[in-house]
Amino acid sequence: MALVTTVVPEKAEGIIKEGYEMFMKNVGAIPKPMQLMSISPALFELQLKRIRYFGKHPKLSFALLAHIRYLAARSLEYEFCTDFNRHFLKKLGNDDDTIRAMEEDPSKSMLEANESAMLEFVIRAMKKPASITAEAITRLEDMGWEERDMVDALAQGVGMIDHAIMMQAFQIDQSCVVG
Repeated sequence: MALVTTVVPEKAEGIIKEGYEMFMKNVGAIPKPMQLMSISPALFELQLKRIRYFGKHPKLSFALLAHIRYLAARSLEYEFCTDFNRHFLKKLGNDDDTIRAMEEDPSKSMLEANESAMLEFVIRAMKKPASITAEAITRLEDMGWEERDMVDALAQGVGMIDHAIMMQAFQIDQSCVVG
């Protein structure tokens, strides 16, 4: 049982209601981390802005972002977001074998070469931040990525940390049901 009380959809107002409606329309469910954030409308709104920002990112595709979130959540043992993003990976055409191969080696994703390189960069940076070199940055730049893209992609990965910890600390049920 959760240690805190979240806003249920029937009692949602203002930005919480707006966000809940957006998730129901676009995803078919309200992600549990967003339900947790409903306790703090200002933080909920910041997270909603972040989601919208990445949803309209000029270079980071939905597929790349889903791969980043999946592998980041998996590395953090963040069950909800692992399952949630696995759902998106499957909708993108990844089967269980492809996902397992990518878990072992991110370069085995079904992404384009430049996106696969970005995925590898983000996961390596999360696991061993000091391993990132100037050559790694240059390699991504040579593939058409800008520094902004690298910062944004890494922010997407490390953004899993706060929710992973809060979901566990407040004992939020991490089962994932997505249509």
